[in-house]
Amino acid sequence: MVDIILGLQWGDEGKGKIADFLTPQYDIVARFQGGPNAGHSLEFEGKKFVLNTIPSGIFRKGILNIIGNGVVVDPIRLQAEIERIKDECPDYSERLLVSLKAHLILPTHRILDAASEAAKGEAKIGSTLRGIGPTYRDKTGRNGIRIGDTLEADFMSRYRETVQMHLRQIESLGYTGFDLQSEEEAFFTALEQLQKLKLVNSEYLINEAIANGKKVLAEGAQGSMLDVEFGSYPFVTSSTTLAGGVCSGLGVAPKHIRKVYGIFKAYSTRVGGGPFPTELNDETGDRIRKTGNEFGATTGRPRRTGWLDMVALKYTCMLNGVDELIMMKSDVLCGFEEVKAAVAYNIHGHETHQVPANLCSAPVEPQYRSFEGFGNHLDHLGGFDALPESFRNYIHFIETELQTPIRVISLGPERDKTIVRPK
Repeated sequence: MVDIILGLQWGDEGKGKIADFLTPQYDIVARFQGGPNAGHSLEFEGKKFVLNTIPSGIFRKGILNIIGNGVVVDPIRLQAEIERIKDECPDYSERLLVSLKAHLILPTHRILDAASEAAKGEAKIGSTLRGIGPTYRDKTGRNGIRIGDTLEADFMSRYRETVQMHLRQIESLGYTGFDLQSEEEAFFTALEQLQKLKLVNSEYLINEAIANGKKVLAEGAQGSMLDVEFGSYPFVTSSTTLAGGVCSGLGVAPKHIRKVYGIFKAYSTRVGGGPFPTELNDETGDRIRKTGNEFGATTGRPRRTGWLDMVALKYTCMLNGVDELIMMKSDVLCGFEEVKAAVAYNIHGHETHQVPANLCSAPVEPQYRSFEGFGNHLDHLGGFDALPESFRNYIHFIETELQTPIRVISLGPERDKTIVRPK
C-alpha cells in the first residue's frame, strides 16, 4: 500500500520533518514530483540538513529512498546534496535509488530559466531559477533527456541537439549572462557520479514491493496551491503537486493509495510572486517571519507571511482527499494576544467559501475569525490535553471546519517536539 504526504498551502509546510518522523513505519520513501526547488529541512541530534531531491527518509537505516520518474534531477545539485549528507549517512548509495525515467535538468535548462524570468520584467513569477520549468516543458514537448538516456550510445548527439535548441531560445530572449563551458564541465563531472548510483525501473520496484506487502510513503514537494492545474495559475510550479500526481510520478495504480496526510502551518506563507489573500504586510507579518525563521531553505529568500487561510485549506483538502492533518509551527504563534484565520472571501461585495478560478485578478477581501492567543509557550511534554485551552479550541475549530482530524502537531523543528494524538 501507498500513503501520501504532501503540503496543503504554498509550500514550505514542513514536509521534510514529518516525512522523516513517519519513515520508521515504512519500507520505502519515494519522491514523486518536483526538483531541486524543494527544500525539506530535517533536524535531529543537534544537526540540521536540507534535502532538495533526495527523499526525507534517507537518514533512517533499512529504508529505501527512491527518486521517482516524476522528479526532475540536476546532477550538480544532487551531488552537492550527497556531499552534505554522506558523513551522517555513509551508506547512502545502498539506500538511494533513482528512476531511469526521471528527466535531467541540463545546464541550458537553468540558463533558459534565468533568461525567461529576466524577459518577464515586473511580471516575473518568482522562479527559483533551478531550470525546473524548462525541463518539464521539454518533457511534455517530447524533447527531454532522461537519466536512462545517458547510458545510450547516442546520448551526446542528443545532448548537443538539445543544447543547440536551447541556445536559439536563449538568444531570442536577448540573454547573454552565462558561461556554458564552465556549466557543462560541472554538469558532466556530476553526471559521472549520478551514473554510479543505483538506477532502476522504479515503477517495477515499487509495484513489486506493494505486491509483497511493503509500505510506501510517497513524498511530495512544493504545495497544493502551487499545483499546475489547480493552484494560483500562472504563479505555480511546473508539476502536479496533488495526491493524483503520485500515480503518474511513481507508476502506481489509484487502488494502491491508502491514506493521504496533509501538512499545513498554523499560519500561511508564500515565496515569490502571486496572490496571497491573507498576507500581512505589517509588524505582525514581520514578527511571524522572524519567529518562524521564514526564509527559503533552498533559496534563502524571505517568505511572505499571513494568517491561516481556511478557504484555501478546505479547497486543497478537497482536491487531495486528505484523511489526516498534520499541523506545523504552532509554537510560532505563541505570544500573540490574538490569532486570526480567514473563514471566507468577500469578492465584489459577495461572500464566498470557494477559491475563485481567477484568484490572481479577483479583489479578495478575507473575512476573519479571531481567537484568543495561546500564551507564551507550548510544551509538547504533557501531550495534547496539557496544552492551553485556547490552543485546543483553535485545533478543534480547524478540525470542525475541515471535517478532518489533526493527528500530529509539531511544536518545533526537532523530531521529538511532536505530539501524536490517538485515533
